[in-house]
Parts: sequence; structure tokens; C-alpha cells
Amino acid sequence: MTTDEGRDFDPESPEEREIGREMVDQSVGLGSVAAHLYRGEMDRVTTWRQRLDETINWVVTILAAIIVYAFSAQGRDEIILAGIVVITVFLGVEARRYQDYDVFRARARMLQQNLFANALDPSLGVEHRTWRRDLSNDYRHPTTKVPFAEALARRLRRVYLPLITLLIASWLFKVTALSTDSWESTAAVGTVPGTVIGVVVALYYVAVVLITVWPRDRQAKGEFEDREYGEWKRNE
Repeated sequence: MTTDEGRDFDPESPEEREIGREMVDQSVGLGSVAAHLYRGEMDRVTTWRQRLDETINWVVTILAAIIVYAFSAQGRDEIILAGIVVITVFLGVEARRYQDYDVFRARARMLQQNLFANALDPSLGVEHRTWRRDLSNDYRHPTTKVPFAEALARRLRRVYLPLITLLIASWLFKVTALSTDSWESTAAVGTVPGTVIGVVVALYYVAVVLITVWPRDRQAKGEFEDREYGEWKRNE
């Protein structure tokens, strides 16, 4: 056994952390493997992003159909409440999908930050000293990086809170401005008084807003959370 084969592998050692420099300077084979790995991760990121977009498309289509029907001559305000329930179910599904999406996005960002960025400009070093070990552990034992509550809040903030607000505003408008009876009687559903329905809707909306704005440490791996604007295409 040679000395190189027998020595302990330390992914935190300077020469191992600087794999980005080696990729473009020496090891063509390693660079090829890394390129294929990154391409595969980006393909999975794209696939999961498309799944998120498909869910949003369904939600927007259903919401539009509900509002059109609710404000038609035969429409009833209960259909809007049913729409809120349906969209809440879609929100839960999309939050789970976002957790899976972030697994592959986090891997892609780890490679971008520590491998490719370092290959382009080795003078700045790597972003994470233990990135190779962390990435290796994640390939051996994949785990979600984003808690369900954070995934829920992020989807609410980006898409679902405005849609839910639109539905609730439509319901309020229909049971008040478009009704000749009192809102309590118009909002009633079967034997459930309108006051109870109103309280449930109000509590639901407060809960949704709290989930959206509740302060929490960010776990999602994002590129644009802290925006810095500036020109990078400068003319020399």
C-alpha cells in the first residue's frame, strides 16, 4: 500500500477543500464527474420546481372557477368556503413538495458555492469548510432541510396568502354587499349559524397570517433572500 493510499482522508484539509482549483487545473476526471453530478442535481431541481408550478396552476384554475360560479345567478356563498378548504389542502401538499424541492436545491447550491465558485476564483476560498463531508453525508443519509412550518410559511408568503385573502374578501363581499338579508343569516350553512361561520373564518385567517409572519430562523437554502442590487456586467 502506498503512502497516499494509506493516509487518512480529511475533507477539511486545505488541499481537499481546494478541490475547485484542482478541478480546472489538474483532475479532468474529477471535473467530469462533478459536472455530471451537478447536471443531475439541477435536473431534479427543475423537476420538483415544475411540480410546484403544476400545483399553483391547479389552484389558480380552481379559484377562478369558484369565484365565477359564486358570483353567478345560481351561485351560493358556501362554494367559496369549500374553495378555501380545497386551497388549504393544496397548500399542505405544496409545502411537502417544497421540502423535497429544497433537498436538491440545497445540494446544487452547495456545489455552486464551494466547487464552481472556487474554481472560477480560488482567492476567495470556499463558503463551507466541511462542504464535502456534509454533501457526502447527505448522499448517504438524505434528510429534509426545511421544517414543515417554514415550508408552509414560505408558500403562503409567495403564493397562497394573497389567494386566500382574495377568497375571504369575495366571501365577505357576497354575504354583505350582495345580500338583502343580514350577513348572519346569509353566511349560515345549514344549521350552523352565520355568526359561528364568521368566527371560524376569522380565526382561520388570523392563523394563516400568523404562520406567514411568525419570525423563525431560515433553514431553506436560497439564492435571493438577501437582495443586493448592482451592476456586474461592467464595461472595462
